[in-house]
Amino acid sequence: MSLSDDLRDELAQIAPARRCCRHAELSALFHASGAWHLRGGTVAVHLDLAGSAAARRAFALLRDLGVRSEIRTYSRRAFDRATRYQLHVEVDDRALVVLREAGVLSPSGAPLERPPKRVVGRSCCRGAYLRGAILGSGSLSGPRDPHLELRATGIEGARFIADVAAREEVKLHVVERRTHAIAYAKGRETIADVLALAGAGDTALRLEEHTVLAELRADANRLANADEANLVRSARAAHEQVEAINAVGLDALPEHLVEIAELRLRHPSASLRELAAKARPPITKAAAHRRLREITRLVAN
Repeated sequence: MSLSDDLRDELAQIAPARRCCRHAELSALFHASGAWHLRGGTVAVHLDLAGSAAARRAFALLRDLGVRSEIRTYSRRAFDRATRYQLHVEVDDRALVVLREAGVLSPSGAPLERPPKRVVGRSCCRGAYLRGAILGSGSLSGPRDPHLELRATGIEGARFIADVAAREEVKLHVVERRTHAIAYAKGRETIADVLALAGAGDTALRLEEHTVLAELRADANRLANADEANLVRSARAAHEQVEAINAVGLDALPEHLVEIAELRLRHPSASLRELAAKARPPITKAAAHRRLREITRLVAN
């Protein structure tokens, strides 16, 4: 399953207790994926949804609000032939009342491009609206370089989504395309904030875990590269020290340098700390470094 499918499945499990939140979620679903039709003088609407979990959630939401609907399926014409789900709603008197309360229809019964602000007047309703927008036509890619898109039929709808998030101190960008508009976020922190507002804590945690693991791998790689560089420098220095000792000769070295020179010849791959520990009596790493550096300077001079 894709990350988008996992996200929709998680959000579909949330059933808000407050009626105002149910209206907000329903409003976002219709503004994100609703299509209106006039058939024989009767107004009908359907929701076009990507997954079965979102379709079941929308069906339950309409049922809880007293609106009858019917779920149908069809295959996309795209190459993947993915199954899509449609909820067909006959807009009877009860449905008209609910859709007006949800800010989907105007008092005269005309479809609204964006709901009135009263629909998202509370913080809980703003979270419900973002949840409905994701369930209706949201997509999330990742976890590497995550990208979240909330689709709307027009630029006003996308701006409304961004305004809803902004009221919760989360910034979304808006862009208009040829057939629709989107509100989107790219940074992991911003996306996690949106998901948390919508109630998708598990998906937000999954993105956070990926970030932590990526940082740990990067730190491990940096440490490994640093260790490799240190080993190369140490091996090069040890080789130069051995050549210097052979060039000068043990007999020509000052008395205080003989022991460290003999240790280096016997242990050409040992570190300075290891050579210092082998001296009798043991000396510090810094002392071993000074004495070997003095030997190499004898050759240079």
